[in-house]
Amino acid sequence: MDKQRDFVLRTIEERGVKFVRLWFTDVVGTLKSVAIAPAEVEGAFTEGIGFDGSAIEGLTRTYESDLLAYPDPTTFQTLPWRGDIDPTARMFCDITTPDGEPAVADPRNVLKRTLARAADRGFTFYTHPEIEFYLLKSSKFGPEGPQPVDSAGYFDNVPGGTAHDFRRRSVRMLEDLGISVEFSHHEAGPGQNEIDLRYADALTTADNIMTFRTVIKEVAIEQGVYATFMPKPFSQFPGSGMHTHLSLFEGDANAFYEAGSQYQLSKIGRHFIAGLLRHAHEISAVTNQFVNSYKRLWGGDEAPSFICWGHNNRSALVRVPLYKPNKGQSARVEYRAIDSAANPYLAFSLLLAAGMKGIEEEYELPAEAEDDVWALTDSERRALGYHPLPASLDHAIEYMENSELVAETLGEQVFNYVLANKRAEWRDYRTQVTPFELQRNLEIL
Repeated sequence: MDKQRDFVLRTIEERGVKFVRLWFTDVVGTLKSVAIAPAEVEGAFTEGIGFDGSAIEGLTRTYESDLLAYPDPTTFQTLPWRGDIDPTARMFCDITTPDGEPAVADPRNVLKRTLARAADRGFTFYTHPEIEFYLLKSSKFGPEGPQPVDSAGYFDNVPGGTAHDFRRRSVRMLEDLGISVEFSHHEAGPGQNEIDLRYADALTTADNIMTFRTVIKEVAIEQGVYATFMPKPFSQFPGSGMHTHLSLFEGDANAFYEAGSQYQLSKIGRHFIAGLLRHAHEISAVTNQFVNSYKRLWGGDEAPSFICWGHNNRSALVRVPLYKPNKGQSARVEYRAIDSAANPYLAFSLLLAAGMKGIEEEYELPAEAEDDVWALTDSERRALGYHPLPASLDHAIEYMENSELVAETLGEQVFNYVLANKRAEWRDYRTQVTPFELQRNLEIL
């Protein structure tokens, strides 16, 4: 760590960095930032930067408001959109109490705790997100609703089009920030795009997702358009998900891989999937945390609505992707419910906790879904045991409220805050008309 700190201090001096932004998130997943002068960075490493935690959503209570932000030097990067004049850098922070204890409601700390429990069993958790979002002409809209920047569809090539130039600029910025991009393309909806980040350990991925959202917003401002991660901005077009590929490694070996088994999926992998399925109801209020999230889940267009798994089956909640023969490192599972507006630290914590519970208690994996789940009748799905995901945020809260797994993973303070916050959001939504909910979510997501 001392070497990392020295590298940061030397880089700040050599590159003439004028401002250093310290980043962290609230419980909902909103990025928070405080800028410090270069001369204060060394002190921030050793003593932290004090702030009022009670002013941050869910972070602490009023009577214990003092918190400290300690920058993580391994996350240091200069921000490419700030240019070469008065360069600006950023680092993610770990939040602690004045006595040096990790803040229990810091989402980054919640994920670190969960990763540590998995590490005690010898596992490292890797994730690979496919992040969808819409590009709109503006966040404001009239009677006809939001206006996408184009009318293109899945994988369409639009020469000279806004989305094409937008993705190129965004990918370049991400690469400049050290975030590797695997794919980028136009998605199915008009103005909808997808950029897939290369797999990394879950903490790095969560940091990368927060940076990704900022990059996308900054490029949109630069190009005179508006980017939204709202799960379902259009009733008639597909929602924006964040299909996430998950894998566990034991050292250098992929714990999900077993040569010669069905789909080359190991017993550990099968138990992990079973854990995701059994606890899918309970974790939905976090993986799909907005009223609008359930309009995506139940709005068709390939969003998963029923709890089942399948090999290469995109209608299932959990998909085992087409494997590459004799390439064990690529063995993984894909969770398809999570949307791109989720808090990645909390969502990854619960996905890992659910999967680990399946491994620890050796949950049995039910039969796979071989048919198009959406095309089945309700009676056929019931006969096959394909239970529906929560139909609304209100239903998701009810499942979460009785979940020992979610309470233990999030910790008492985050758990209680999420319950109270989401109940308030549901009550607020019930008193408003849909345009209000649409406008509000467009402005904050």
